[in-house]
Amino acid sequence: MLKQGLQQKLQTKLSPLQIQTIKLLELPMLELEQRIKKELEENPVLDEVPQSEEAEDGTPKNVSLNEYPADDPTPSYKLYVNNQSKDPKPQYNTFSVRESFHQSLEMQLGYRNIDERTRSIALFVIGSLDDDGYLRRDLEALSDDISFRLNIETSEEELESILKMIQEFEPVGIGARDLQECLLLQIESKSKTRSQEHALIILRDYFQEFTKKHYSKIISKMGITQDDLKEAIEEIVKLNPRPGGQIDDSYIEQAQQIIPDFVLEEKNGELSMTMPKFSIPELRVNKRYAALLEKSTGSNDRAGKEAASFVKQKLDSAKWFIEAIKQRQNTLQNTMQAIIEFQHDYFMEGDETKLKPMVLKNIAEKTGLDISTISRVVNCKYIQTPFGIFPLKYFFSEGLMTESGEEVSTREIKKILSESVDAENKNKPLTDEELVTVLQQKGYIVARRTVAKYREQLNIPIARLRKEL
Repeated sequence: MLKQGLQQKLQTKLSPLQIQTIKLLELPMLELEQRIKKELEENPVLDEVPQSEEAEDGTPKNVSLNEYPADDPTPSYKLYVNNQSKDPKPQYNTFSVRESFHQSLEMQLGYRNIDERTRSIALFVIGSLDDDGYLRRDLEALSDDISFRLNIETSEEELESILKMIQEFEPVGIGARDLQECLLLQIESKSKTRSQEHALIILRDYFQEFTKKHYSKIISKMGITQDDLKEAIEEIVKLNPRPGGQIDDSYIEQAQQIIPDFVLEEKNGELSMTMPKFSIPELRVNKRYAALLEKSTGSNDRAGKEAASFVKQKLDSAKWFIEAIKQRQNTLQNTMQAIIEFQHDYFMEGDETKLKPMVLKNIAEKTGLDISTISRVVNCKYIQTPFGIFPLKYFFSEGLMTESGEEVSTREIKKILSESVDAENKNKPLTDEELVTVLQQKGYIVARRTVAKYREQLNIPIARLRKEL
């Protein structure tokens, strides 16, 4: 039984090539570039092929390892990878919103005249803010972390004081611990008009009533008119609930640039898909090291054997990496081609209603690949089409049956649901039951719980919270 168990375990063990391929499959374009650069730096056996060595027709020269020892179990195989189009690398910049946001706060901290101990604590607090600019952790837990990581003993009172200092930074509302505090910080910084005074009181004393839209209670308790309340609410909705995302327009424009993994074009009624090359280099094995291995194979001295072992290890690693890159590109190409074929009508026109219900299993069956492989391919990959750049996940959705028996994408249902909510009378918003009726009138048979689920996925609040004065 033990022997049988060991045999089963060995059979499920992944080869180095499989491990490499799995890791590379998940990487989007920019991360793949960095991964290849890292491999080139760490493995002297791996070389980047100069463009001058490529043939005139665009087919690069192949390099094989005839010098490789005969006892190597790996058959002779092509070590050159060329499965990308030769598009020149475009000019693009990528930025991390999180880094820029925190760097801005750290810069403002630099203008404060404080001692090094306080500065270290403040930097830690800034680093603990999430991308929206909130401090989501309680001060006691933060104090414990500072003690453990910085070896600085601090108290909740001191942290409260330092947090108040950070809350004075731009943008206003930063460092809040919840939405109420975030909005209060912003309204308190404004010069007070009558409507702003009312907004301050509402946020400070009647925040729960405000979030639940119990407007009649607020009017009664504050002794104000409905017009006063309407003006105060107009002041509140101008505030920014996500101050951490408030950065300049030029930064946003650069941060939103995406490098597509695929480019789809329509020419004379035919769809053509390519995989841009950009800065991903062609790879090959360095012949000099292959020759060194052959030379060291017959050596009996210790130094020669160690050299041969080192070079063989690097050669194997280079070989697996090159083949993994090749398999990655083939898998990506086959998967994207299957998606294009499945959603052909959509890709011809860009009409969202033409998107057919499609799940990972559909593409797995079409390509003969595992669902887990398709999932890795789809993750963080983008395609450029004549009507925009889309993440591959965009094209996947479940399906529902219409009244006539036709299967439609859940995305189509969500679109109609969203349009119905946009068109509703905001003085009397549609309940989930009424939305079910609206969808039925349009030929879509959907249960109330399904409407509620889709509404939540679209971030549409319940009817009571959509009510306007």
